[in-house]
Amino acid sequence: MNEIKMRLKQTAEAYRGPLAQYAPFPPAAQRESFETLPPALRERVLREGETYLDYQYPQIFATDYLRFVRTGNRVAYEDLYFARRHALCALAAAECVEHKGRFLDDIVNGIFVLCEESGWQLPPHNTYLRDQPQLPLPDNARPVLDLFACETGALLACITYLLRQELDGISPFITARIQRELSQRIMTPYLEEHFWWMGQGWEPMCNWTAWCTENVLLTACLGTYDEAIRRRVFAKAAQSLDYFLKDYGEDGCCDEGAQYYRHAGLCLCNAMEILNTISNGAFAPLFETDKIRNIAAYIMNVHVADKYYFNFADCSPIAGRAGVQEYLFGKYTRQPGLMAFAAEDFRASGGELYSDEVSRISLYHRFRNLFCWEEVHSYQGVAETACRDIFYPSVGLFLSRSNALALAVKAGDNADNHNHNDTGSFTLYKNGQPLFVDIGVESYTQKTFSERRYEIWTMQSGYHNLPTLMGLDQRDGSQYRATDVSTCCGDDTASISMELLTAYPIPPSPTADVPSYRRSIIIDKKRETVMLKDTTGLSDVILNFITYEKPSLNHGQLHIGSLADISFSGACPLTGSPAIEVLPITDERLKKAWDHDLYRVRLRMTGNEFTMEIR
Repeated sequence: MNEIKMRLKQTAEAYRGPLAQYAPFPPAAQRESFETLPPALRERVLREGETYLDYQYPQIFATDYLRFVRTGNRVAYEDLYFARRHALCALAAAECVEHKGRFLDDIVNGIFVLCEESGWQLPPHNTYLRDQPQLPLPDNARPVLDLFACETGALLACITYLLRQELDGISPFITARIQRELSQRIMTPYLEEHFWWMGQGWEPMCNWTAWCTENVLLTACLGTYDEAIRRRVFAKAAQSLDYFLKDYGEDGCCDEGAQYYRHAGLCLCNAMEILNTISNGAFAPLFETDKIRNIAAYIMNVHVADKYYFNFADCSPIAGRAGVQEYLFGKYTRQPGLMAFAAEDFRASGGELYSDEVSRISLYHRFRNLFCWEEVHSYQGVAETACRDIFYPSVGLFLSRSNALALAVKAGDNADNHNHNDTGSFTLYKNGQPLFVDIGVESYTQKTFSERRYEIWTMQSGYHNLPTLMGLDQRDGSQYRATDVSTCCGDDTASISMELLTAYPIPPSPTADVPSYRRSIIIDKKRETVMLKDTTGLSDVILNFITYEKPSLNHGQLHIGSLADISFSGACPLTGSPAIEVLPITDERLKKAWDHDLYRVRLRMTGNEFTMEIR
């Protein structure tokens, strides 16, 4: 277990000066900065805002909220919830750019729609204790601070900061209402209650800590709260970020994957930047510590090519383009290679102002992107290629590349945040295209984060590139892990080897022989091949492989579309059930990751050793 180093808390306690005003971009009334934005960018913002003129914000009924506890469906409510916030974001951005009052009425409608919601927390988060059953409806007398209550607070605080003068010109009751709601729904519960994501002692944290903390800081620092309140938020936020950091190794690996880096590492960066700005640079040295620099660089190392990232757990292989936020993290941590990587990906995306549902509802992120757009788009530093070989011991993630191949192997254990039972699984890309893949996760439902999580097929080891041993798949928990892990990295070859039996609930052997299941994977960078070898004394082993392109089997040969020819020995196609199964991709979340159905190849080991050469 990592030592808790309370560096941010100590920095906050050591700072005795006044807290400066946080002004990440100018308010709308300061026209010079808005008028100098690139015309094409201004036009893009205006066109999106115009699609919401005379917008009818969707109604949300109590029964919409109840649907989650009644049916397990969370998407139906979230579609309505996020539609409101995205519309308000787009309208506010357009008004700031144009500044003619054309969007103000629709903005005021949106403000009051949000202020009149009974609760800002999502139904699956409507509980006061971690991992406890959700309450069916929100209690507006006792707000819950979840990810999106905090996001909503930051959105309204940002609108007030940007458009206070314009809103007060209609009626001072508008900003007064926002201030009252923010005090009651965000600031008071944040300062007076303890929510699990705030951290205490050794309780494990996840992306919630950095994500919520960033947005509470925005609410406090863009508002008009007095010094005493801001000082309390300043100290508490720094402490929470220390608790978040304790769960990272010095290597900076995010055990939630590339997609969640955007809500973990990047939110940490933004929160630290706010703390640093209001303390007149007191936190700047922390950006140059090894752990923070490694957290920043992680996203570059797990990038495969173009839109693809190495993924595991709930992460998607399409984890989102890098851009302004990654660029700024590289800038703050003095890593020009990361800045260049982010700028290159930003240009490849066409300069996205938001890339996913979360960034669509963050006015803060949208305006940071607007005002940094030209700097990032024009940055011409030398893009640093990802490390050819790297092993992240804190998570057990091994990555290696040749000119044509990109390999990731997941060792570690089955107790990661957003865990899938995937210890020992691998993913492989050839020429930037997916070959052996990790499926990812379907749309979240009530079951996803419940005791029935591992009934979901995508969570099970049998739907990863892993064996089924004695009819058993892997189990979840830190005790189910890879052991005796060794890695070797070199110019010509790189390899990883591990014992995998310890990731399965295999009962003790009645004989004196200690059973074993050993997996080793070697990448030959000159020959452009990958060799997988599994050895075991077990008598019943089924090998599972998930492929992106359609496979075919023929006498010890496995062909994956036109991308790879694979020879294997020590196994034969499974009989009694299909050796090649189609895995239909019908879920909306999975359809964003995969263009067509996936496939599962199933082989039965015929001896004590299985080898596969992929070329």
